[in-house]
Amino acid sequence: MRNIGRMEKIKILVVEDEAPIQELLLFNLERNKYRVKVVDSGEEALTLAAQFQPDLILLDIMLPGADGLEVCKRLKADPKTERIPIIMLTALCEEADVVTGLELGADDYVTKPFSPRVLLARVKAALRRITANRSVASEELISNHGISIDVARHKVEVDGTDVALTFTEFKVLQLLAQQPGRVFTRYQIVDAVHGDDYPVTDRSVDVQIVGLRKKLGAAGKCIETVRGIGYRFKEEE
Repeated sequence: MRNIGRMEKIKILVVEDEAPIQELLLFNLERNKYRVKVVDSGEEALTLAAQFQPDLILLDIMLPGADGLEVCKRLKADPKTERIPIIMLTALCEEADVVTGLELGADDYVTKPFSPRVLLARVKAALRRITANRSVASEELISNHGISIDVARHKVEVDGTDVALTFTEFKVLQLLAQQPGRVFTRYQIVDAVHGDDYPVTDRSVDVQIVGLRKKLGAAGKCIETVRGIGYRFKEEE
């Protein structure tokens, strides 16, 4: 994916089959200086994603033909498109589909009906994470909300005070803090954490989160619960 820090317009692919929502998204995205292309089927999305190489994809779950979950799976399996962040558009009743989509590789989700301001905020947050991830990868130092994580030294401080974490607690915190605002399901957390000091299962993730919040003190509120989905690290305002 190209460097989104350039002056050229950021490219967004909208995959949505409802005309009113297409128009709403197109109007608000273009008004915010994004370059936008719109398609209304999964098959078109797969073809155009490889050609257009967008910086981000807004993907509806309910589509004619290949649905959004299938499209997400195929995009993440293709080396040409696997690194493109995906935000799913979903109805409130599709909680199980949201979990599945996140586990297939989607970065975030917005529920319908949505406000343009919320949608734009999620788009900007996803784009910021791309730059943040590059910075973290090069420096191996994460700092947010008074929490400092030194990945190389396996050290955590809160407002300058050392916090002793188990290996698994450290890995959970690192995963969440590396991408503030991104929702991780319990299964994603299990897949990312391989510790021998605690039997990591989807249910034990909740125990890890409780322990983390307690050890982080007031800063523990930065780890937010997303009901029915999983957890995320709060973004700095």
